[in-house]
Amino acid sequence: VILVVAADDGVMPQTKEAIKHARAAGVPIVVAINKIDKPDANPERVKNELVVEEVVPEEFGGDSPFVPVSAKTGQGIDALLEQVLLQAEVLELRAPVDAMAKGLVIEAQLDRGRGPVATVLVQSGTLKTGDVVLAGSTYGRVRAMLDENGKTIKSAGPSIPVEIQGLTEVPQAGDEFMVMADERRAREIATYRAGKFRNTKLAKQQAAKLENMFTDMAAGEVKMVPIIVKADVQGSQEALAQSLLKLSTDEVKVQLVYAAVGAISESDVNLAIAAKAIIIGFNTRADAGARKLAENNGIDIRYYDIIYDAVDELKLAMSGMLTPDKKEEVIGTAEIRQVFKVSKIGSIAGCMVTAGVVRRSARLRLLRDNVVIFTGELDSLKRFKDDAKEVKEGFDCGLNIRNYNDIQEGDVLEFFEIREVARTL
Repeated sequence: VILVVAADDGVMPQTKEAIKHARAAGVPIVVAINKIDKPDANPERVKNELVVEEVVPEEFGGDSPFVPVSAKTGQGIDALLEQVLLQAEVLELRAPVDAMAKGLVIEAQLDRGRGPVATVLVQSGTLKTGDVVLAGSTYGRVRAMLDENGKTIKSAGPSIPVEIQGLTEVPQAGDEFMVMADERRAREIATYRAGKFRNTKLAKQQAAKLENMFTDMAAGEVKMVPIIVKADVQGSQEALAQSLLKLSTDEVKVQLVYAAVGAISESDVNLAIAAKAIIIGFNTRADAGARKLAENNGIDIRYYDIIYDAVDELKLAMSGMLTPDKKEEVIGTAEIRQVFKVSKIGSIAGCMVTAGVVRRSARLRLLRDNVVIFTGELDSLKRFKDDAKEVKEGFDCGLNIRNYNDIQEGDVLEFFEIREVARTL
């Protein structure tokens, strides 16, 4: 297990939980101390905190290698890979190569342009383009494979992670996959599994409804916090949902109304209205229709990009310890119509303000297919050749995003301001 710990944050509750899982599995731990490029990084503090959790570095006489790394700059990554390979040699890990591939689905999502896309880890055998793959309750023929650098490859052996395209549906993270000799047989098994999964899910939902009804009747005083979770990928959705459910106490229960992958839609808001739920978006946003519907009906939509930020805020809400909050307010959106490359400046976006107002002082998010690509601020805002403090809906403008040039025609810029408001959660 590679245990990643931020050098500026130290050991978090999620870190302790990961250590317990590694101990239960009986596998060695290689510690990657990340973010060492940050000014407030403190690797020594991380080491001391992990010693308390009985993860002792080799330099202290323990058996866990500690490697300082920076995912941002790439520093230490080669050393980390060397430690992983060394552990593999010590454990004498071997896997057959000349066989039909088997492995695990690490992550999966529905891509607008490519359809169902799954990141899989080959554990044995060799996966090839054209193979028929069965993964959980879905199947398909591998149309394309990409390596970790996004480069197209034809085959992948044991311990190689690849992104595959060609499945009929999005599989579940954690599903086992295997190559089948017959596509017809793969379809039959997938159809059977899908039906069985659906029946099990319906039975659990019905049992949960009955259990909740009798529990509420007996308790009387128990308060519910209904939530809807939407995330960019399934792994994040599952991790966030499970973390939030663990916050339930005898007096306050977290009720997961719905959890799924994708942008927050009007149907999600309608469900929140019916259930009086809070919508939590993780690395995903609400579309314009959903946002307007939520505003008109007083539905609270909260956005996060770090799981324990969402957990900490909900924990405070459940504890009744909320203080006035700095809440973001979306003030306008603009669509990039043209992109101009200017030497010494970078990319200039020719935009049309499609809603609200664009202010020079506001912060922004760059959205591509409703997925957040970048968050930052403007370097300049102009109307024709004149500097502007703001540009209103229906007008063109030119702008330059500070320290960011990867923009495309069709991208949407969402402008927001942070304001102090009383908590209502």
